Amino acid sequence: MTVVLGAIADDFTGATDLASTWARQGLRVVQTIGVPDDATVAEGAEAIVVALKSRTAPTDEAVAESLAAHRWLKSVGAQQIVFKYCSTFDSTPTGNIGPVADALLDEIGETFTVVCPAFPTNRRTVYQGHLFVGTQLLSDSPMRHHPLTPMRDSSLIRLMETQTGHPVGLIPLTVVRSGAASVSKCIADLRAEGVVYAVTDALTDDDLLTIGVAIKDLPLVTGGSGIGMGLPQNFGDRGLLARPATTWVPHVSGRELVLAGSCSAATRAQLADVTHEWPSRKITTDELAGGPEFVDQLVQWARDNSSPLPVVVYASATPEELLESQARYGTLEAGRKVEEILSGLATRLQKGGFSRIVVAGGETSGAVSLALGVRTLRIGAEIAPGVPWCEVVGSERPLAVALKSGNFGGPTFFRDAFGMLP
Repeated sequence: MTVVLGAIADDFTGATDLASTWARQGLRVVQTIGVPDDATVAEGAEAIVVALKSRTAPTDEAVAESLAAHRWLKSVGAQQIVFKYCSTFDSTPTGNIGPVADALLDEIGETFTVVCPAFPTNRRTVYQGHLFVGTQLLSDSPMRHHPLTPMRDSSLIRLMETQTGHPVGLIPLTVVRSGAASVSKCIADLRAEGVVYAVTDALTDDDLLTIGVAIKDLPLVTGGSGIGMGLPQNFGDRGLLARPATTWVPHVSGRELVLAGSCSAATRAQLADVTHEWPSRKITTDELAGGPEFVDQLVQWARDNSSPLPVVVYASATPEELLESQARYGTLEAGRKVEEILSGLATRLQKGGFSRIVVAGGETSGAVSLALGVRTLRIGAEIAPGVPWCEVVGSERPLAVALKSGNFGGPTFFRDAFGMLP
């Protein structure tokens, strides 16, 4: 077995999103939480995704962690690297995508790559260099209210130009629809003009597959999980992939738990579908300051609940409630308090027999995974596009987790997730 593809993801749900994309195509995929200490986790893998919590980290820290991940992936043989960020870009003008991409290009000694967050399956598309969420420009979508990375500009060219000092160009849809050879020629022309980053239009999965063929020789690719769709075939054509089907789910018994920190409209709709029926507890603005004593109360409430249905604890809030919390505690501190409560709850409930856990929200998923000591995940079948069930490798107690980006999944996502498990 040969590791051919490696990825550096800037958050944990984004990592499972890309890992799931590759697993769906039949690759043997391993996801690590942070940079591994040795190469043994790569055994038997064809693709490895290193999940970092670097999206909102200080830039120097994000760059250092990303470079360390790149060096480790190259040490285990990865031939092409994807720097994976969110399909809604999730990076303000002072964000980390540009600086990390710059550092990775410098590390490799390369002077060109693509920028493609498109993920049409989840209605993220790029046209004329502008990112759309469904029929809305990114800047008009609910992402403009994101508590940590509010997206108020839809132009990927402007966003990249702000974050990096390098020239940014465009591979327009007309070129993509003309085929891989046309995309390759456009790349050559942009390189000759001194362009370092090329934003790629893409409206459909077929567009992404076309781009995938054209970028087969780029050592570094940047984008959402969609850009990863077209890469495995390049290695399959060279006979480097076994390509078995991936349909398994973790066979883990125990109680079921939902922890939601995301304030996205999608997650709030998913909560509305179950909270009237499943045992549920919403964390209010006042309760965010409760500290360890409040976590004790939540643990006792969950353990005492005798319902066979999944238990739900959530801090998901409306934009108005979110503004109230941020005004009281500060933007970063409000988020930290949510992560602290939900990760503390996860740790204690897992010890008490909750072993099938769904976490909603990128930052929340990162905090919960770290608190649980998760280091390696085996990627299973998808619950919804970009969200697989995963089995924690090396856990003291058997543990199945699903790490969900706040924006992903339909209204019945939580029911669908637990309905898949035996």
